[in-house]
Amino acid sequence: MTQSSQPSSDDLSAEDRKIITLARSARARNGVAEGAAVRDETGRTYVAGTVALPSLELSALRTAVAMAVASGATSLEAAAVVSAADAAAEEDRAAVRDLGGPGTPVLLAGPDGALRATVTAG
Repeated sequence: MTQSSQPSSDDLSAEDRKIITLARSARARNGVAEGAAVRDETGRTYVAGTVALPSLELSALRTAVAMAVASGATSLEAAAVVSAADAAAEEDRAAVRDLGGPGTPVLLAGPDGALRATVTAG
């Protein structure tokens, strides 16, 4: 896992800022622990929140990846998760890696939408 030294939202592309905004909106709208968004190889985005049912628990990022796969995506360009956590979970990065490859960037932002870290899926 590689991490940027001084993450800054100013360094992000408009498309990366967009997926952070979508992830933040999903978290707030649904009142869940995390919100996530992924962008596929065609630029389509998939947005999800944490799934916490008695019979099914999925992080927001794994849910967003599953939505992309179910919609026919064959690769990912980037992923974002908005969470109070300090790091992107290994299981989440593995799901991104499975679809996007080890170099796919995973953006971690706090609940306020400020970028905390950029890591790769690998």
